[in-house]
Amino acid sequence: MEEITLDPQRMPKHIAIIMDGNGRWAKQRGLDRVFGHREGANAVRRIVRACGELQIPYLTLYAFSTENWNRPKYEVEALMALLIKSIQEEVPELMKNNVRLNAIGHLADLPQQCQDALTEAIRTTSANTGLTLTISLSYSGRSELKYCMREIAKKAKKNEIDIDGISEETICQHLYTSALPDPDIMIRTGGEQRVSNFLLWQIAYAELFFTPVMWPDFDKPHLLEILSQYQNRERRYGKTSEQIAASTKI
Repeated sequence: MEEITLDPQRMPKHIAIIMDGNGRWAKQRGLDRVFGHREGANAVRRIVRACGELQIPYLTLYAFSTENWNRPKYEVEALMALLIKSIQEEVPELMKNNVRLNAIGHLADLPQQCQDALTEAIRTTSANTGLTLTISLSYSGRSELKYCMREIAKKAKKNEIDIDGISEETICQHLYTSALPDPDIMIRTGGEQRVSNFLLWQIAYAELFFTPVMWPDFDKPHLLEILSQYQNRERRYGKTSEQIAASTKI
């Protein structure tokens, strides 16, 4: 792969990734799906490091959806055990690289040991000022929007919010991601081309990238190639190319 030069002034602030292909990666090698998830954890470590090196402020990873609870019991249990182990083992690495851990989703669904490990890791890294790594666990975009609507409705019922004054900003303030900017890029590995209920509101204007590379094989060179493509796209937000060109001259 030839060397890629990126414009530091046009780097994304927030990258979101659907980490797909762990199970198929393992199956192609005649291994149990759990082995794919273990290799996927190594890919997480590589991409977190890469984003830190590239000085990207926010990275959000889709680790476990609400639908994933429907997978075979042994796989879910193995995933939860791997999650606990990974969180505990990665804290020193996160501290070394100044990474702040965050989590979104219906976290109360997670096993208590998992919740405890996550809470401790978030507390330990809370003062870090580099990359904010958000892990989406027991997450559903539609459930998030339902939660958001309920919270706004409760406040409207108490006259804490004027119904006529509800804006896009009001909605953003009540999402799980209220402290994060919307993603500039959404990447899905593994060859599938759908967003699978991930950050449905937040990716309205994200640049979408679908790669056939399975998540366990995804590495910094693949990320750099996507960033290069991103920098060659024109983000118009509903405007014309001429309007964008005129605004950049001001």
